[in-house]
Amino acid sequence: MDPLAGVRVDKTSPIPLYHQVATGIEEAIRSEALPVGSFLPNEIDLAARFGLSRPTMRQAISELAKAGLVQRQRGVGTRVTRPKLARKAGLSSLYEYLQSEGAEPSTEVLSLERVAPPPGLADLFPGDQPLWDLRRLRSTRDGPLAVMRNWLPGHLELTAEALVADGLYSVLRGQGVRFVTAFQRIGATGATAEVAGRLGVKPGTPCLTLHREAHDQDGRLGDVGDHVYRADRYTIESEVATD
Repeated sequence: MDPLAGVRVDKTSPIPLYHQVATGIEEAIRSEALPVGSFLPNEIDLAARFGLSRPTMRQAISELAKAGLVQRQRGVGTRVTRPKLARKAGLSSLYEYLQSEGAEPSTEVLSLERVAPPPGLADLFPGDQPLWDLRRLRSTRDGPLAVMRNWLPGHLELTAEALVADGLYSVLRGQGVRFVTAFQRIGATGATAEVAGRLGVKPGTPCLTLHREAHDQDGRLGDVGDHVYRADRYTIESEVATD
């Protein structure tokens, strides 16, 4: 069966031709008519098939590549890839977001221990209380996604078993803790040897980072997180508007 049989081009439509083709191919990818790992026909064949110029076809493929749906490999071809997880910027749980996307999240607790507040955090958390130092590896059905480190007040009840079974914020809601405000900083870094080994990438691979300081319903700082994500599988989106 032809996986591109449903792709149609209407040259009388005001919608740009490249976008019509890109949308049709995207639907074939998302319906798995074009499965992950398969290859698109080359630009010349696609252009001839749809009666388009090569530049128009190249623009359509570029749109698919920007969306993370295909990857062009010199000398190999254009391969269908797994669409990126695109999470809206906000104070939400990664675990619950992945569940909502049907990504089948899983957690490996790398370490969980109460420690004295390290330099830089002692001034953020009130009092001379111990902190939980929590490290996790978050994966989906497609493999490792994020290495996550969180610092939380030591009086909270945390166990590795609970954190494997559910997301951190869900566990905390069960103890009456609900985060309502946060400061977040999104950045990038090269994967260290340790992070690269966890995420299954080469050392130095560009990764997305997120630093978060979350406050609960009483205004108290309850979570400081530093997370590193595979940039080829995950992105954070936000909406902006003019004043």
